[in-house]
Amino acid sequence: MDKLNKYSILALEKGVNIKKSQKLLIRSSVDNADFVRTLTELAWKRGAKDVMVQWFDDKINRKRYLYGDSDIFGIESKWYIEYINKIIEEDYQIITVISSNPENLKDIDPEKITKESKVISKMLKPLGERMMDYTIQWSIIALPCKEWAVKVFPNAKTPEEAVNLMWEAIFKVTLIDDNDPIENWDNHIKNLSVQTKKIQDYNFKSLIFKNSLGTDLEIGLPKGHIWVSGEKKSKKGNSFIANIPTYEVFTAPHRDEVNGIVYSTKPLIYMGNVIDKFWIKFQNGKAVEYKAEVGNEFLEKMITIHPNADFLGEVALVPHSSPISQSGLLWYNTLYDENASCHIALGKAYPSTLAGSENLSEEERMAKGLNQSLSHNDFMIGSACMNIIGKTEDGKEIQVFKDGEWSI
Repeated sequence: MDKLNKYSILALEKGVNIKKSQKLLIRSSVDNADFVRTLTELAWKRGAKDVMVQWFDDKINRKRYLYGDSDIFGIESKWYIEYINKIIEEDYQIITVISSNPENLKDIDPEKITKESKVISKMLKPLGERMMDYTIQWSIIALPCKEWAVKVFPNAKTPEEAVNLMWEAIFKVTLIDDNDPIENWDNHIKNLSVQTKKIQDYNFKSLIFKNSLGTDLEIGLPKGHIWVSGEKKSKKGNSFIANIPTYEVFTAPHRDEVNGIVYSTKPLIYMGNVIDKFWIKFQNGKAVEYKAEVGNEFLEKMITIHPNADFLGEVALVPHSSPISQSGLLWYNTLYDENASCHIALGKAYPSTLAGSENLSEEERMAKGLNQSLSHNDFMIGSACMNIIGKTEDGKEIQVFKDGEWSI
């Protein structure tokens, strides 16, 4: 209980970092009700002007997909659009508490899922833009549920044992221990910032990724690209940590300057289904060929679901020695797996990764090489044998990663 309390304080104070007189929206599974009640209490005590909760239920959602007629999916909801607009107008900050069965939509009609995903992405676009350009403070944290815990710990004797093991793993990688977690995270963010400055100073023109699995990929970087790490600042100047945990240093690729082939190194959860053991070939930025041994239909949907979803919007570097990687676990959740491995993301790029792009239109950002799309899907490519070479503007080649670890 002491660690759980520390976790809630960390999420509110270092994660979303709600300030006095700000409004807070907490988005969560109904399974996390007790934890959310603690968050609301802490937010009110910090002087929040309002605290609102939006509940989700995986089991109810699955029943809707199982039994709902096909024609109810993919329809824009007037009340939901009004709700999103209200969140925007009243300037709510957002904390999301995820706790999902990785295969909640397994064996569901893929066309139902695709139709609904498209319309939800469209309705959420205005709010997503406020999050990605840091107009607001936002943060994502995770709590275990039985279905997820059993997937991560398949050898546990009971679901309850799996949940307990998962709590122990979460507390470890989120730096919740006998010391002060706030101090732990302050030190962690400083260390990430040091590494961010090192790679920023090189101002690389491109990065070349190679490993023994077959990855041979060159990712061009746009002029004026900015490397970003754990702590962000909102447009109001308030710091926040978007992902807890986070071990990445990331920037935007040039959308038209990605060439070669890349192999995934961890499973990816997309539309409530597993995609695994896949590769993607890029030519002039576009994903032109791809194949997955598991979930190929969903890999194709991820790449084709929206315009420009087949171009990259993020490249992130994570050492193989990160605590999440060293846990030896497959988390089946991008929040955790992306912080165990170098990764890239198909879809929209963060405006903060290109100097001067915050006030540009989507067309102007695209012209500068910053991809724009309704989706943003990370997948993991890092490994203990990953080597990365950075090419500078003057033609020098610098070893950035050697055998999965930073070398600068």
